[in-house]
Amino acid sequence: MSNNEFRKEKDSLGELQVPASALYGVQTQRAVDNFPISGLRPWRAFIWSVAAVKRAAALVNFELGLFNDREVDGKKFTAQQLSNAIVQAATEVMDGKWDTQFVVDPFQAGAGTSHNMNTNEVIANRATQILGGEIGKYYVHPNDHVNMAQSTNDVIPTSIRVGALWRLEELLASLKNLQAALEAKAVEFDGVVKSGRTHLQDAVPVRLGQEFGAYAKAVERDIERVRRSADGLRRLGIGGTAVGSGLNAHPEYHSRMVMTLSEMMGVELQTSDNLFESMQSMADAADFSASLRTLALTLIRIANDFRLLSSGPSTGLDEIRLPAVQPGSSIMPGKVNPVLAEMLDQAMFHVIGCDTTVAMAVQAGQLELNVMMPIIAHNLFEMMQVMIGSVDAFTERAVKGVKANTEKAEGWLSKNAIIVTALNPVIGYSQGAALVKEAVANNASIKELAMERANSGALKHRDEDRPVKPEEIEAALSDLRKLTDGGIVGGGVGGGG
Repeated sequence: MSNNEFRKEKDSLGELQVPASALYGVQTQRAVDNFPISGLRPWRAFIWSVAAVKRAAALVNFELGLFNDREVDGKKFTAQQLSNAIVQAATEVMDGKWDTQFVVDPFQAGAGTSHNMNTNEVIANRATQILGGEIGKYYVHPNDHVNMAQSTNDVIPTSIRVGALWRLEELLASLKNLQAALEAKAVEFDGVVKSGRTHLQDAVPVRLGQEFGAYAKAVERDIERVRRSADGLRRLGIGGTAVGSGLNAHPEYHSRMVMTLSEMMGVELQTSDNLFESMQSMADAADFSASLRTLALTLIRIANDFRLLSSGPSTGLDEIRLPAVQPGSSIMPGKVNPVLAEMLDQAMFHVIGCDTTVAMAVQAGQLELNVMMPIIAHNLFEMMQVMIGSVDAFTERAVKGVKANTEKAEGWLSKNAIIVTALNPVIGYSQGAALVKEAVANNASIKELAMERANSGALKHRDEDRPVKPEEIEAALSDLRKLTDGGIVGGGVGGGG
């Protein structure tokens, strides 16, 4: 850039050149110069939430009579004009109009001063434009007006909370959509009786619908976990200013800010019962992050089951067929892979990594402040973004299109010797184990083998030296679906007579 493409701005450290068209100012430019770390930019939720705090503060401070009329360059502005200009500029930021002006790397100065000042300067310069001034003239001052009654130390933790709550319903909607899709498949697959598997070995029968119903219930329980943990985020510490004492904030500022933000967002927010704790502790963020980690573990398990159940098709389980969404190999023609399940695994691994970062940052707080808040904010908002995007894709492009391969599922079940478990009340564990051993050695059907032993009189009742009748075997094993309903199959089978 040539010199005429820059403007000079001054702060407490001296003068610095800032791009002439930038809405941000000197303190933001110092952060850009100091932290050329990752090339990443703040998530939309972080931009929105800090701007929301600034908008609320402009309204509350004006209501409290804290804005004064101001004269700059011979131009006079009333307190109402200053407040209105800040509110309008902050609203534009919240609406995403100036996202390109937020340029500070997430790996930045501790506590988030750089991101806070980036917001203050953008809003101040845009408010100046609204009042008819030029960028850099600061008819509205970044610190004195936009940051009035605030500190980075209460703005950033408050913004982390409201930013997460801002996207909460979007996240929950994605999860509810997944739950509903799994529930629909549970109904659709209810008639498919298949081998259960424990330790990846054959187990007693289940219905494919029961497996999918369990997936749906697991997601439902995680939805409740996320919702419960999000309740802790509703308690805001705005008004604590630098250390929790509320220095330079009106005594009514805290409660009015919470009420104003609640009205703006249309969500229930709460005042803090201890502003010092709200400044020191980021435990509520860790709790919410941990609920997303637990959800990620559930989703990894489900995705891996999808991969197992669809494996093959010729040499694997092949009990479900996932939609073919793209070719699976650059060398093997016709190969189709479970790409949406693989994507979900990778996304959830990333979520767990983000949670680990949040946990490490939360425990690193010291005395009156946790200076690691920028990376807590970035990772928490990234977790939500990745969760929403990956769950939506998995639901729409995998779960809703999955089909049952009934023939293959029932074929595996017909070879499963472990259905002998249904005969335990009749013949006991030891005779059942012997039947399984023989059936596996001879590749024989357990039902046919048991019937053969019953017809020869070789199979005895569990607790008495009395031959088992063939009809008792038939009653226990004739309808394998009954084995998926629990209870003692065959009612009074094994009794006298």
